[in-house]
Amino acid sequence: MVKQEIDLLKYEKELYQKNITLIAGVDEVGRGPLVGPVVAAAVILPVNFKLEGLTDSKQLSEKKRLQFYEILKKEAIAIGIGEISAEKIDEVNIYEASKLAMMKALKNLKVNPEHVLIDAMPLSLDVSSTSIIHGDALSLSIAAASVIAKVTRDEKMYELHKKHPEYHFDKHKGYPTKLHLECLKKYGPLKNYRFTYKPVRDLISKGDEVRHEKDYKKQAV
Repeated sequence: MVKQEIDLLKYEKELYQKNITLIAGVDEVGRGPLVGPVVAAAVILPVNFKLEGLTDSKQLSEKKRLQFYEILKKEAIAIGIGEISAEKIDEVNIYEASKLAMMKALKNLKVNPEHVLIDAMPLSLDVSSTSIIHGDALSLSIAAASVIAKVTRDEKMYELHKKHPEYHFDKHKGYPTKLHLECLKKYGPLKNYRFTYKPVRDLISKGDEVRHEKDYKKQAV
């Protein structure tokens, strides 16, 4: 049976027919990690934009994501980024923080969209919008946003890795892998961990202290 190819511009084309051309796709990454911010991106692409192979960032290799990231940075009409810190995630919960990150990304666009295509969750906006389940695999605009958000967040994990290489953030990007949990248990949580997340919360309840950067400087002496 031949697999039917998905038209990733299906939703965009429906809007083009209504003379709506400034369409922002918005998506977030980083709900699952134990550390760092949740990051959202909003991207407005040119009409009938094509980029062979672009899809949900989770389905792409890191090499491909970086290639697409560079192309999108050059070709997109506008890109907005929104970040919500681990501290805020603990305060409002990850679902609300994800929405805040998306709203922030849209606010940071240099061009106002006429319509917004959102991956899954509904947002209260001043402009018309469409929420699409699995939108990052069904809309090119949302797929573009997922790639921008993923590369942006991963870069933050690489920066954290340079400061604290013993946690191996370059490998697990903050997600609760076996390696990460072993490092977390051995070294304890840093100040930018999400303390409401169970693996971190359980450590804190056992009396493990929060590690600050100055603590590592003392150990290095």
